[in-house]
Amino acid sequence: MLSRFPRGANAQQESNAGPEYLTSPATTVLKRPFSEAVHVGNVLYLSGFTGRIPGTNTVVPGGIQAETKQAMDNIKGALTDTSDFEHVVKCTVMLLDIKEWPAMNVVYRSYFPEDRMPARSAFATNGLVSERGWRSSAWQR
Repeated sequence: MLSRFPRGANAQQESNAGPEYLTSPATTVLKRPFSEAVHVGNVLYLSGFTGRIPGTNTVVPGGIQAETKQAMDNIKGALTDTSDFEHVVKCTVMLLDIKEWPAMNVVYRSYFPEDRMPARSAFATNGLVSERGWRSSAWQR
């Protein structure tokens, strides 16, 4: 949850002052060169999430469905306390193998209310930083 990010007592006042760059303790220890999320006004922009176990560089074993579940759980952990996937408005999904799209999509769909699927782009790429099969980013309002 966003509450696991360092935040001031008056988050609304802080968000009006400009971008708030957020990183969880699990990401901080890995010294990655990006913020896990950036909060601007009432929009939360999330970086790309993979199927890595939080606080490690280890991708969860079990293939694309296990990686998708872990990535979606990682995204869920970065969303605000007052919301869940129902307020996600846009996702971008990158796959190493487009043939895994149907299996990924089964798990992905289970995280969203049937009547509130976000806008989405999904495509295959020839390489991801994690060298595993899946990465996603999201915007939440």
